This record gives sequence, C-alpha cells and structure tokens, in this order.
Amino acid sequence: MNDKIREIVEEIEAMKLKLAEEIAQHESHISYEIKNGYVTFEEEVLEKQKENMKNLLTWFREVPLLHFLAAPLIYGMVIPAILFDIILFVYQQVVFRIFKFTFIKRSDYMLFDHHYLGYLNPIEKLNCLYCSYFNGLMLYASAISGRSELYFCPIKHAKKVISQHKYYDDFLSYGDVEEYQKKLKELRDNSEK
Repeated sequence: MNDKIREIVEEIEAMKLKLAEEIAQHESHISYEIKNGYVTFEEEVLEKQKENMKNLLTWFREVPLLHFLAAPLIYGMVIPAILFDIILFVYQQVVFRIFKFTFIKRSDYMLFDHHYLGYLNPIEKLNCLYCSYFNGLMLYASAISGRSELYFCPIKHAKKVISQHKYYDDFLSYGDVEEYQKKLKELRDNSEK
C-alpha cells in the first residue's frame, strides 16, 4: 500500500472515531452505565422502560401469521450456527496455533446486552438474543477468515467488495505480478501475528 492510500485509510479510521464520538454524544440523553460488564439504568429510567413494554398478549395479537410460520425455519438455524461456532473454535485452536496467529477474541463479537432493556418483552428479548448471537457469529467468522486470508491469499479482488474485514486494506493489488512474491513475503513477515 502506498503512502497516499495509507494516509487516506488513516483519515477514514480517524473519521470513524469522530463519528462514534458524535453518535455517543447524540445518545448521551439515554442514561445507563456499564459496570463490570453489566448494563445498569437508573431506577426511574428502568421504570419508564417497563411502562413502555408491550405485553405478550398484545404482542402475539399483532404478529402476522406468516411470521409465526417462518419462526421454525428462523430458529432452526441455531443448530447449524452452533455447529459452525464449534468448527470455528476448533479451526482457530489448530490453525492459529500452527501459524502463530494472534487469536480472535470471540467475546469482541458476541455482545449480549439487549436483555437489560426493560421495554422488551420476553419474546423480543429472545429475538434479540438470537440476532446478537447469529450476527456476532458471522462477524467472528469473518475476522477469523480474514486473518487466515491475510496469510494464505492476501490479494484484493478486481471487483469492488461490498464489505471488507479489517485486514483487506493491507492486501496486495489485484494483478500485481511484478513483485507478488516479494510483497507477499514482506506482508507475511510484517503482518500482525
């Protein structure tokens, strides 16, 4: 990656941080704290949340029939997801140890905090648990595969990629045949282990 591209990437990262700060400031009116990994609300806020929770009878009445019919298919995906999770664990334990890669922390991607929200009924909390697990698992898998790709095939695609893992910007240019082997060795030697 040349200096100009690296500079632009650094600017983008700085803008992401600035955006996160702006979002945090925008959401500062929502009063909660995180203590020892647990989210806590002031009692007054929690009471207001509980007042706005939709009771189960009302919730079930408002759910379209097709949503109920789709539920077994949606929730049935938990079985392959758990198997995939186990396979990712084994893959990382074996491959990352052999190649001396830094382990990807599963807890960085698996975030379960929606159950603290008092305005969600038990079914909504279950739905949030499902989505948090499934989406976290996909991000975790992307991080593991991205780290593997950095070593085994760090070449950018000719076509634009809609979403990139954090290692993609360091990949070698598509079609750069002249110095592929040299740059590949440098990338492997200098990349985060």
